Amino acid sequence: MKTVLLLAAVMAVAVSPARYAAAQTENYPMRPVRVISPFPAGGSVDLVARMVGAKLSESLGQQVVIDNRSGASGNIGTEVAARAAPDGYTLMVHTIPFVANTFLYTRVPYDALTDFVPISLLTSSPSMLTVHPSVPVRSVRELLALAKARPGALNYASAGIGTNPHIAGELFNYLGKVNIVAVHFKGGGPGLIAAISGEVGITFTNFAETSTLVKAGKLRALGVSSAKRAAAMPEVPTIAESGLPGYEFVTWHGMLAPKGTPRPIVVLLNERIRKTMTAPDQAQRFHDRGLDVIASTPEEFSTHLKNELLKWGRVIKERGMRAE
Repeated sequence: MKTVLLLAAVMAVAVSPARYAAAQTENYPMRPVRVISPFPAGGSVDLVARMVGAKLSESLGQQVVIDNRSGASGNIGTEVAARAAPDGYTLMVHTIPFVANTFLYTRVPYDALTDFVPISLLTSSPSMLTVHPSVPVRSVRELLALAKARPGALNYASAGIGTNPHIAGELFNYLGKVNIVAVHFKGGGPGLIAAISGEVGITFTNFAETSTLVKAGKLRALGVSSAKRAAAMPEVPTIAESGLPGYEFVTWHGMLAPKGTPRPIVVLLNERIRKTMTAPDQAQRFHDRGLDVIASTPEEFSTHLKNELLKWGRVIKERGMRAE
């Protein structure tokens, strides 16, 4: 009898972790879900996280809390997410620095391809090149002429080394053969505030963040960074057609979970995200903010990340960009 009881106990211990994980998955979510935004409030990552989180909360029947953990161009918040328990209760929304930081820093506290599970590529959006009204230019061609006449005298707001505005600005410098100096702020929100006040003269800010400020006359739009004009503001030309042929920069936002997150939870989250984001009313909400809904599968997002690593690795090495 003792042998039988001992064997039964051993069997229970052997199968209980799997059963426990299955029970967690079946009842998921049983408490609020945290979504880490590794950048300050007011930027495009924060905006997308909050827009997606609001509807995901309704769909899951649990509160989705956005947790802004900014610093080191997203590395601080990303490390927090990477070390979180892989139970579906900590997720993360990120953008290009997720892969670009790999090449900008001597060491990053995560591996973009192995430390996370892709859930969905959420949206894409062009950036907008804008200037403070005090800057005496009204086109990209005029800005290039001014920058060449005053090398090193003009500056643009960056959300930090290796962030989207920084990469967009350095691509502009590279193709335009100019030297507009990056002024690094702790996030897109602070950088945008500096541009509105005139502390810096130029911005390469996400369309969603900037369009309302342009319409209000607080900033002057010179061009959008996509290959085509933005449907939300068709009167603004592309940077390429306004004076810098070949220029194109498009931001993306995606949701990920720590590695080891159960596949059924990843599938559930992906299904709920795709269903809510592609609904006509929700797609319109994103469109009105200059965001194009993608809502990809996990596999499509995984392929996208691998391609982005290759692309931005080449660009950053060519430009000699490094984070000190």
